[in-house]
Amino acid sequence: MKSTLEKYHIDIDLIKKHIEEASVKKQQDKSLLPETFTKDTLDAYSDFAKSKMGIEFKDVTLFITALTHRSYVNEHRKAEVEHNERLEFLGDAILELVVSDFLFDNFDEPEGIMTAWRSALVRTESIGAASYEIGYIHLIRLSKGEKLGNSRTHASIIADCFEAVTGAIYLDQGFEAAKDFIYQHIITKMDEVILSESWRDAKSYLQELAQKFENSTPQYHVTKEEGPDHDRLFTIDVVVAGHKRGTGTGHSKQEAQSAAASEGIKYYKKQNNTQKMVTGKLSLVK
Repeated sequence: MKSTLEKYHIDIDLIKKHIEEASVKKQQDKSLLPETFTKDTLDAYSDFAKSKMGIEFKDVTLFITALTHRSYVNEHRKAEVEHNERLEFLGDAILELVVSDFLFDNFDEPEGIMTAWRSALVRTESIGAASYEIGYIHLIRLSKGEKLGNSRTHASIIADCFEAVTGAIYLDQGFEAAKDFIYQHIITKMDEVILSESWRDAKSYLQELAQKFENSTPQYHVTKEEGPDHDRLFTIDVVVAGHKRGTGTGHSKQEAQSAAASEGIKYYKKQNNTQKMVTGKLSLVK
């Protein structure tokens, strides 16, 4: 039986040849020796993976690569150091597949709602939080300059590492191991996502609540801008019917508006709960 590549006349060797010929950097890097690791380094990563993640890597350098940011590579040019972006690419696809498969098998909700749930489960904040829970932050290899970078950049780097680690587990242990890793650290957050309604678009949800409780539309006002142009921080108030209902900060106006809307949602939920308590007490008095 012909392989899939042969069946569809895909000459992978020819494709690789074109890529190599087009990559000047790859030709230059051929003179570099691959990065070598000390026994202490290999043991440190291997022991962490085994004790904290329950994974015994056959090739622990995959795990090290998964936690290596591009900035580290740029700062260590004397050896052929590999960064984690290829593993991140692979892990991102596996993560989306596993979460999509779980949602499809377990829920009969419309496509729009399941897409929102999936987005909430795999967004930067969610997988970044999983990285912190696992605890490998101190093992991430960054340049000295990147270690002094802003928190927004770090959040993205840490989230990317989760995807890269997923890719490393897949290559080293297989799909089922990668799936178990995702279930343990992401799928288990499903109840929390639904109960907190964090899957809903904050601004749209706030607009629904504002219309329901005050028959008014939220207005967003920038109250402060600070920091350099490349790392601007915005503070925005959300106002409904002339009253401030929330304040949010972010490195973009959209991010700050979303944070303010989330605070507004908390306000209305608190008001709704208070109203229910009062109604309940009045019914008891009657």
